[in-house]
Amino acid sequence: MRRLRNHATADEVYQDVRKGHPSISKGTVYRNLSDLDKEGEIRKRPFLGSIDRYDHIATDHYHAICDKCGRVFDVDMDYLQGLEGSVRDGHGFRFTGHDIVFRGVCPECQEREQQ
Repeated sequence: MRRLRNHATADEVYQDVRKGHPSISKGTVYRNLSDLDKEGEIRKRPFLGSIDRYDHIATDHYHAICDKCGRVFDVDMDYLQGLEGSVRDGHGFRFTGHDIVFRGVCPECQEREQQ
């Protein structure tokens, strides 16, 4: 995960691991990703409308998703500790955290649009 340095899907991790270990099973890779997530070494990021992705950065931070290609990027912004405490809730929620995902068009897709 740290070598990939992206927000890879489980299948992308599997394809990458297979290059060095051709006999590894998908189940082994998926199980190890789940274990690493539970141990706090990586973080499973379930983005709405997208396949779950795994993040090599396990600390709280924000993301941006490209509307064109679907790639996920880290956002250079301080994490707003306690933001969920300022939410007015009329539904009885007990908030445990928050994620903010920004949408836009990445530089590569912007360049393709201009060609």
